[in-house]
Amino acid sequence: MKKESVKTVWIVTIFAIAMGFLEAAVVVYLRDLFYPAGFKFPLLGFITPSILSIEWLREFATIIMLVTIGCLAAKKLYVRFAYFLYAFAVWDISYYIFLKLTLNWPASLLTWDLLFLIPWPWVGPVITPVICSLFFIIIAFLIIDFEDRKKLRRFCGMECFGFIAATVIFLYSWLYDYGALIFKNGFAKSFFTLQTNPRFIEMVSNYIPANYNWLLFSIASIITILSILSFYKRNSK
Repeated sequence: MKKESVKTVWIVTIFAIAMGFLEAAVVVYLRDLFYPAGFKFPLLGFITPSILSIEWLREFATIIMLVTIGCLAAKKLYVRFAYFLYAFAVWDISYYIFLKLTLNWPASLLTWDLLFLIPWPWVGPVITPVICSLFFIIIAFLIIDFEDRKKLRRFCGMECFGFIAATVIFLYSWLYDYGALIFKNGFAKSFFTLQTNPRFIEMVSNYIPANYNWLLFSIASIITILSILSFYKRNSK
Protein backbone atom coordinates (compact mmCIF):
# COMPACT_ATOMS: atom_id res chain seq x y z
CA MET A 1 0.00 0.00 0.00
CA LYS A 2 1.35 3.44 -0.92
CA LYS A 3 2.33 6.02 1.70
CA GLU A 4 -0.53 8.27 0.64
CA SER A 5 -3.02 5.43 1.00
CA VAL A 6 -1.69 4.55 4.45
CA LYS A 7 -2.15 8.19 5.49
CA THR A 8 -5.71 8.21 4.12
CA VAL A 9 -6.51 4.94 5.91
CA TRP A 10 -5.36 6.47 9.20
CA ILE A 11 -7.49 9.57 8.68
CA VAL A 12 -10.57 7.48 7.83
CA THR A 13 -9.84 5.27 10.85
CA ILE A 14 -9.77 8.25 13.22
CA PHE A 15 -12.98 9.61 11.73
CA ALA A 16 -14.74 6.23 12.00
CA ILE A 17 -13.61 5.68 15.60
CA ALA A 18 -14.91 9.14 16.54
CA MET A 19 -18.21 8.25 14.86
CA GLY A 20 -18.28 4.98 16.78
CA PHE A 21 -17.94 6.86 20.06
CA LEU A 22 -20.64 9.33 19.03
CA GLU A 23 -22.99 6.46 18.15
CA ALA A 24 -22.24 4.73 21.45
CA ALA A 25 -22.90 7.98 23.37
CA VAL A 26 -26.34 8.31 21.72
CA VAL A 27 -27.16 4.72 22.69
CA VAL A 28 -26.02 5.37 26.26
CA TYR A 29 -28.51 8.26 26.47
CA LEU A 30 -31.32 6.25 24.85
CA ARG A 31 -30.81 3.31 27.17
CA ASP A 32 -30.75 5.60 30.18
CA LEU A 33 -34.14 6.97 29.06
CA PHE A 34 -35.85 3.79 27.86
CA TYR A 35 -33.92 0.99 29.61
CA PRO A 36 -32.58 2.37 32.91
CA ALA A 37 -32.27 -1.17 34.30
CA GLY A 38 -30.18 -2.24 31.30
CA PHE A 39 -31.06 -3.12 27.72
CA LYS A 40 -32.64 -6.50 27.09
CA PHE A 41 -35.46 -8.06 25.08
CA PRO A 42 -38.42 -7.84 24.85
CA LEU A 43 -38.44 -4.29 23.55
CA LEU A 44 -40.42 -1.96 25.78
CA GLY A 45 -43.32 -1.47 23.42
CA PHE A 46 -42.39 0.55 20.37
CA ILE A 47 -40.68 3.92 20.20
CA THR A 48 -43.04 6.91 20.04
CA PRO A 49 -43.64 8.21 16.49
CA SER A 50 -41.62 11.40 16.95
CA ILE A 51 -38.59 9.62 18.44
CA LEU A 52 -38.80 6.81 15.86
CA SER A 53 -38.77 9.37 13.03
CA ILE A 54 -35.69 11.02 14.51
CA GLU A 55 -34.00 7.61 14.92
CA TRP A 56 -34.68 6.74 11.29
CA LEU A 57 -33.22 10.07 10.17
CA ARG A 58 -30.22 9.66 12.49
CA GLU A 59 -29.46 6.22 11.11
CA PHE A 60 -29.84 7.49 7.54
CA ALA A 61 -27.57 10.45 8.36
CA THR A 62 -24.96 8.02 9.70
CA ILE A 63 -24.83 6.19 6.38
CA ILE A 64 -24.59 9.53 4.52
CA MET A 65 -21.61 10.50 6.68
CA LEU A 66 -19.84 7.23 5.92
CA VAL A 67 -20.53 7.57 2.20
CA THR A 68 -19.23 11.14 2.32
CA ILE A 69 -15.93 10.20 3.96
CA GLY A 70 -15.53 7.48 1.32
CA CYS A 71 -16.06 10.04 -1.44
CA LEU A 72 -13.54 12.44 0.10
CA ALA A 73 -10.91 9.71 0.59
CA ALA A 74 -10.49 8.80 -3.08
CA LYS A 75 -11.23 9.84 -6.65
CA LYS A 76 -12.16 6.54 -8.29
CA LEU A 77 -15.58 5.02 -7.59
CA TYR A 78 -14.25 1.57 -6.66
CA VAL A 79 -11.73 2.99 -4.22
CA ARG A 80 -14.36 5.31 -2.74
CA PHE A 81 -16.51 2.23 -2.20
CA ALA A 82 -13.57 0.55 -0.46
CA TYR A 83 -13.10 3.46 1.95
CA PHE A 84 -16.84 3.50 2.64
CA LEU A 85 -16.71 -0.20 3.55
CA TYR A 86 -13.65 0.37 5.72
CA ALA A 87 -15.19 3.37 7.52
CA PHE A 88 -18.41 1.43 8.10
CA ALA A 89 -16.51 -1.52 9.55
CA VAL A 90 -14.32 0.53 11.89
CA TRP A 91 -17.35 2.56 13.00
CA ASP A 92 -19.31 -0.60 13.78
CA ILE A 93 -16.53 -2.36 15.67
CA SER A 94 -15.50 0.72 17.65
CA TYR A 95 -19.17 1.33 18.53
CA TYR A 96 -19.30 -2.01 20.37
CA ILE A 97 -15.92 -1.40 21.99
CA PHE A 98 -17.14 1.93 23.39
CA LEU A 99 -20.40 0.36 24.60
CA LYS A 100 -18.34 -2.24 26.44
CA LEU A 101 -16.14 0.47 27.98
CA THR A 102 -19.05 2.73 29.01
CA LEU A 103 -21.83 0.28 29.90
CA ASN A 104 -19.92 -3.00 30.22
CA TRP A 105 -22.24 -4.28 27.49
CA PRO A 106 -22.49 -6.66 25.67
CA ALA A 107 -21.87 -9.44 28.16
CA SER A 108 -20.49 -11.54 25.30
CA LEU A 109 -20.30 -11.53 21.51
CA LEU A 110 -23.34 -13.83 21.49
CA THR A 111 -25.51 -11.23 23.24
CA TRP A 112 -28.50 -10.20 21.13
CA ASP A 113 -28.64 -6.60 19.98
CA LEU A 114 -31.02 -4.25 18.21
CA LEU A 115 -28.85 -3.56 15.16
CA PHE A 116 -30.87 -1.11 13.10
CA LEU A 117 -34.41 0.26 12.76
CA ILE A 118 -34.90 0.87 9.01
CA PRO A 119 -37.48 -0.24 7.87
CA TRP A 120 -38.16 -2.32 11.02
CA PRO A 121 -35.94 -3.63 13.85
CA TRP A 122 -32.94 -5.76 12.84
CA VAL A 123 -31.80 -8.16 15.55
CA GLY A 124 -29.03 -10.69 15.98
CA PRO A 125 -26.04 -11.65 18.13
CA VAL A 126 -23.37 -8.94 18.35
CA ILE A 127 -20.77 -11.18 16.71
CA THR A 128 -22.70 -11.29 13.41
CA PRO A 129 -22.30 -7.62 12.38
CA VAL A 130 -18.74 -7.70 13.74
CA ILE A 131 -17.87 -10.62 11.43
CA CYS A 132 -19.43 -8.75 8.50
CA SER A 133 -17.34 -5.71 9.40
CA LEU A 134 -14.19 -7.84 9.28
CA PHE A 135 -15.20 -8.97 5.79
CA PHE A 136 -15.60 -5.30 4.84
CA ILE A 137 -12.09 -4.49 6.08
CA ILE A 138 -10.55 -7.33 4.08
CA ILE A 139 -12.39 -6.33 0.89
CA ALA A 140 -11.48 -2.66 1.37
CA PHE A 141 -7.78 -3.36 1.92
CA LEU A 142 -7.61 -5.63 -1.12
CA ILE A 143 -9.20 -3.00 -3.37
CA ILE A 144 -6.96 -0.20 -2.08
CA ASP A 145 -3.79 -2.31 -2.31
CA PHE A 146 -4.49 -3.63 -5.81
CA GLU A 147 -5.36 -0.13 -7.00
CA ASP A 148 -2.05 1.18 -5.61
CA ARG A 149 -0.22 -1.55 -7.50
CA LYS A 150 -2.15 -0.76 -10.70
CA LYS A 151 -3.45 -4.33 -10.74
CA LEU A 152 -7.07 -3.74 -9.77
CA ARG A 153 -9.62 -5.68 -11.76
CA ARG A 154 -13.24 -5.00 -10.87
CA PHE A 155 -15.50 -7.65 -9.43
CA CYS A 156 -16.51 -10.18 -12.08
CA GLY A 157 -20.12 -11.26 -12.57
CA MET A 158 -19.88 -14.26 -10.22
CA GLU A 159 -18.20 -12.19 -7.51
CA CYS A 160 -20.89 -9.50 -7.77
CA PHE A 161 -23.57 -12.16 -7.59
CA GLY A 162 -21.85 -13.75 -4.58
CA PHE A 163 -21.54 -10.48 -2.65
CA ILE A 164 -25.12 -9.45 -3.44
CA ALA A 165 -26.50 -12.89 -2.52
CA ALA A 166 -24.53 -12.93 0.74
CA THR A 167 -25.75 -9.43 1.60
CA VAL A 168 -29.37 -10.43 1.02
CA ILE A 169 -28.95 -13.52 3.22
CA PHE A 170 -27.24 -11.53 6.00
CA LEU A 171 -30.04 -8.96 5.92
CA TYR A 172 -32.71 -11.66 5.91
CA SER A 173 -31.17 -13.28 9.01
CA TRP A 174 -31.38 -9.96 10.89
CA LEU A 175 -34.73 -8.76 9.56
CA TYR A 176 -36.60 -12.05 9.88
CA ASP A 177 -37.72 -11.91 13.52
CA TYR A 178 -39.65 -8.65 13.50
CA GLY A 179 -40.51 -9.02 9.82
CA ALA A 180 -42.29 -12.28 10.62
CA LEU A 181 -44.05 -10.54 13.49
CA ILE A 182 -45.33 -7.88 11.08
CA PHE A 183 -46.26 -10.00 8.06
CA LYS A 184 -47.52 -13.17 9.72
CA ASN A 185 -49.88 -11.22 11.95
CA GLY A 186 -51.36 -9.03 9.24
CA PHE A 187 -49.68 -5.76 10.22
CA ALA A 188 -48.18 -5.05 6.77
CA LYS A 189 -51.20 -3.02 5.61
CA SER A 190 -50.86 -0.64 8.54
CA PHE A 191 -47.04 -0.58 8.48
CA PHE A 192 -46.69 3.23 8.76
CA THR A 193 -48.89 3.41 11.85
CA LEU A 194 -47.46 0.43 13.71
CA GLN A 195 -45.92 2.60 16.42
CA THR A 196 -49.44 3.60 17.50
CA ASN A 197 -51.08 0.18 17.02
CA PRO A 198 -51.94 -1.17 20.51
CA ARG A 199 -52.04 -4.81 19.36
CA PHE A 200 -48.65 -4.57 17.68
CA ILE A 201 -47.12 -2.76 20.65
CA GLU A 202 -48.42 -5.50 22.96
CA MET A 203 -46.91 -8.22 20.76
CA VAL A 204 -43.54 -6.44 20.58
CA SER A 205 -43.59 -5.96 24.36
CA ASN A 206 -43.81 -9.73 24.84
CA TYR A 207 -41.58 -10.93 22.00
CA ILE A 208 -38.09 -12.19 22.77
CA PRO A 209 -36.00 -13.26 19.74
CA ALA A 210 -34.11 -16.37 20.73
CA ASN A 211 -33.20 -18.57 17.77
CA TYR A 212 -30.83 -16.93 15.35
CA ASN A 213 -30.48 -18.66 11.99
CA TRP A 214 -26.81 -19.60 12.18
CA LEU A 215 -27.14 -21.87 9.14
CA LEU A 216 -28.12 -18.92 6.91
CA PHE A 217 -25.38 -16.78 8.42
CA SER A 218 -22.81 -19.53 7.79
CA ILE A 219 -23.93 -19.91 4.17
CA ALA A 220 -23.66 -16.14 3.61
CA SER A 221 -20.22 -16.11 5.25
CA ILE A 222 -18.96 -18.96 3.05
CA ILE A 223 -20.27 -17.22 -0.09
CA THR A 224 -18.51 -14.01 1.01
CA ILE A 225 -15.22 -15.80 1.69
CA LEU A 226 -15.33 -17.59 -1.68
CA SER A 227 -16.08 -14.30 -3.46
CA ILE A 228 -13.18 -12.58 -1.66
CA LEU A 229 -10.81 -15.45 -2.57
CA SER A 230 -11.92 -15.28 -6.21
CA PHE A 231 -11.32 -11.53 -6.29
CA TYR A 232 -7.90 -11.93 -4.65
CA LYS A 233 -6.76 -14.68 -7.03
CA ARG A 234 -7.83 -12.80 -10.16
CA ASN A 235 -6.05 -9.63 -9.08
CA SER A 236 -2.91 -11.46 -7.92
CA LYS A 237 -2.21 -12.93 -11.34
